[in-house]
Amino acid sequence: MKDAAIGAQEGGHLSALKRSLGVFDLTVLGIAAVVGAGIFSTIGKASFDGGPGIVFLFLFASIACGFSAFCYAEFASLVPVSGSAYTYSYVAFGEFIAWIIGWNLLMEYAIGNIAVAISWSDYFTTLMEGLGAHIPEWLTMDYWTAQAQTGEAQQLAWSNAPMLGNIRIICDLPAFSISVLIAYITYIGIRESKVSANIMVALKMTVILIVIVVGAFYVKPENWSPFMPNGFGGILKGTAAVFFAYIGFDAISTLAEECKDPQRDLPKSMIYSLVICTVIYVLIALVLTGMTNYTLLDVGDPMAFVFNEIGLDWLAGVIAVSAVIATASVMLVFQVGQPRIWMSMSRDGLLPSVFSKIHPKYKTPSFSTILAGALVSIPALFLNLNVVISLTSIGTLFAFVLVCGGVLVMSHDPQRTRAKFKIPYFNAKYVMPLIAPAIVWILGIRMVNMAGESGIASTIPYFLFIALTIFVSVYAVIKNYSLIPVLGLISCAYLMCESGTSNWIAFLTWLLVGQLLYFVYGYKHSKLKLNN
Repeated sequence: MKDAAIGAQEGGHLSALKRSLGVFDLTVLGIAAVVGAGIFSTIGKASFDGGPGIVFLFLFASIACGFSAFCYAEFASLVPVSGSAYTYSYVAFGEFIAWIIGWNLLMEYAIGNIAVAISWSDYFTTLMEGLGAHIPEWLTMDYWTAQAQTGEAQQLAWSNAPMLGNIRIICDLPAFSISVLIAYITYIGIRESKVSANIMVALKMTVILIVIVVGAFYVKPENWSPFMPNGFGGILKGTAAVFFAYIGFDAISTLAEECKDPQRDLPKSMIYSLVICTVIYVLIALVLTGMTNYTLLDVGDPMAFVFNEIGLDWLAGVIAVSAVIATASVMLVFQVGQPRIWMSMSRDGLLPSVFSKIHPKYKTPSFSTILAGALVSIPALFLNLNVVISLTSIGTLFAFVLVCGGVLVMSHDPQRTRAKFKIPYFNAKYVMPLIAPAIVWILGIRMVNMAGESGIASTIPYFLFIALTIFVSVYAVIKNYSLIPVLGLISCAYLMCESGTSNWIAFLTWLLVGQLLYFVYGYKHSKLKLNN
């Protein structure tokens, strides 16, 4: 724990960042990160798959994130320096696991921001069309989406795209442009980012409240029957999309060094933002599925769509404007978070020192901010939304699993510092012996069915999850572990299982590349290794 604090202080970095954020500012930034692309776009596909019962998945995901939020909050009060899950894992598990998390968080912040940029582009293009400004289709989507030619826009993009030799020039220019703009805002200072986020959150929250209130008058209860038309299997299809809607509450933990009182403010703001966003999601899901039949919601702009369906075109236009603002505010918070994780890794010697260089005027990690902007804006020109969302979700869940595990490890450290925020203690040994057998029985039946339908390979993630559950349950009884972090670890691990085999392969490949980089550079230049 001392290493984390010392690393932050070396070179005067800790004092170089402006401490200007309070509980309100952090809560607003948390809401800005969470309420965005998920509620304005992915909620439609999730509702189509699961019907009105998708609210159960929103509640389950919020509970899993809530358990993780308690763990983040305790760590934030113990280690009030930038770095989020990276710093917390460094304290709990050591350098190697911390590197894995730091590399993994690139999937949440950078790759996640690519997904948000693509979603922003879709709403922006629709908004411009409504205003009479047409953007050529070949400048509004990625190459593979156009090549599939699944709709009129895709067909036009493919047929009208200019040629460079035998290659069609197709890219998402609006996604690139917003990424560059957000990177510039985060480069010039945290105060400017805070003000921008506060304004954007105020606007989109106003519109969302209007949607809930107005939409409630058009709800038809018969649209909620059947409530789970495709069973739990249909609901679970939306796991990646629903969890993607919650990503971001942890991003504010990267701002510890810019908080006025991080040990007091970070725990409160994370929990406040998560509770507020959960209420919003459940209400929006009920309103959408109540206003129209769930079978019609497989669209990219479901909130605007349902109001167009009932003839309120003016409100649909307002929603389109709000979606542009909402997704931009999500990008802002993610773009603030990524450079500060690299800054922490650089302080520990795992990345070159230029990553922790602070701009003399703007007091921000300048090189890291520019690089993060490039890693978002350039891929946003070409990547596909669905692939990016799936990778972001599984990577973030893995980080949550390790943060919850870190709290359990730290709870038995006799030298640990007393945290200002402590997770409420309930002894897990009285609960896990009841939960674990139920999990094994339920998933065992499901694995048998999956093996017959999709092959044995599809059951591997569930087999690993059952093994993890048994292992954690045994240790919970032996060590008297606290129940909340145990449930957080298990619930997030289960959501990882629902990510699909192909996403697991991509995720493990990503981890392998990260380990190669660690042994090529990080291990040799580690300050922990050099000090020893």
